[in-house]
Amino acid sequence: MSSISPLAYVDPSAKIGENVTIHPFAYIDCDVEIGDGCEIMPYTSIIRGTRMGRNNKVYQGSIIGADPQDFRWKGEKTYCEIGDNNVIREHVIINRSIREGQATRIGSKCFIMAECHIGHDTLVRGRCVLGNGVTIAGDAMVDECTILSSNAVVHEGCHVGQWVMIKGGCRIGSNVPPYVIIAHNPAVYAGTNAYIMRRKGFTEEQIDDIASAYRHLYQSGSSVFNAMKRIEADIEPSEIRENILNFIRDNNLKIVGTRTDL
Repeated sequence: MSSISPLAYVDPSAKIGENVTIHPFAYIDCDVEIGDGCEIMPYTSIIRGTRMGRNNKVYQGSIIGADPQDFRWKGEKTYCEIGDNNVIREHVIINRSIREGQATRIGSKCFIMAECHIGHDTLVRGRCVLGNGVTIAGDAMVDECTILSSNAVVHEGCHVGQWVMIKGGCRIGSNVPPYVIIAHNPAVYAGTNAYIMRRKGFTEEQIDDIASAYRHLYQSGSSVFNAMKRIEADIEPSEIRENILNFIRDNNLKIVGTRTDL
């Protein structure tokens, strides 16, 4: 049975699951779906077009499914989709899509800290951590198991790969390949994310292959194209190697901290 405070506003058309707690002064708009086991804290707004999965906790002052901050949006019906088991801390803003019928999407098991802003049509996959004040512009993508430290900025259209660590305050203006640490401004390669990967079960052989691949990419002085050839020649085929090569190909060889980083 759900617990909805009489001091909260819940539109009659909103679909509220089982065992949902909605605290005083929360605002639940029309055309909203909230899954089982969610908790919506005081002064939180869940705006029309939001589709929220199970067991999410949204803290005070957050706005989920806010109208897009983009001049191209002309009132089209758009969505914001939130997965399961996320923690969304105070004063987070997540904008809906700007495109008819499409969605900004957050995966499952993410921890989104206070005052983050996630722009329209961005995809944040599961098990990510966004530190305090992280800003992600529209049409960006953040792959699984990535950490964006406090006040990191990801610019429009950038793709951040899986198992990445971006240091605090770093400005990302291009694509970040998987398994790396990126730091400073301008953003530069600062090693592999080996400490986190070891804790999560990566083998030493896998970590060595990752380090070898990025020595070719970032420390050989060659072009990205030639670095890819060296990776193919020097590292045995594996899922890890293919993840790196496919990411670079899929992003037209434009990788942060290289000569193609425009």
